[in-house]
Amino acid sequence: MKEATTPSKWQDTDEVDVLDGGHQLIVWNDEVNTFEFVIETLMDVCGHSPEQAEQCTILIHFKGKCSVKNGSYDELKPLCDAITDRGIGATVEELV
Repeated sequence: MKEATTPSKWQDTDEVDVLDGGHQLIVWNDEVNTFEFVIETLMDVCGHSPEQAEQCTILIHFKGKCSVKNGSYDELKPLCDAITDRGIGATVEELV
């Protein structure tokens, strides 16, 4: 029989590990860039599969934005810069 996980075992997690992934890369909708260009950008910059990039692009179009990747600020900032360098709106925000 497996031992049940108790809350006290979860307290061993370093707080730094939790905070390190506490940001999200948001891509914003615009009326300029094509679906194909945004999909290509997400695959090139974020390493998304074609399906994942297409799903994110649909969400960006219909919802106005989409969180395309989570991680630390230091990890996401260069990705954000690469996306904005291509003329697509993107920001790094803290997870709430």
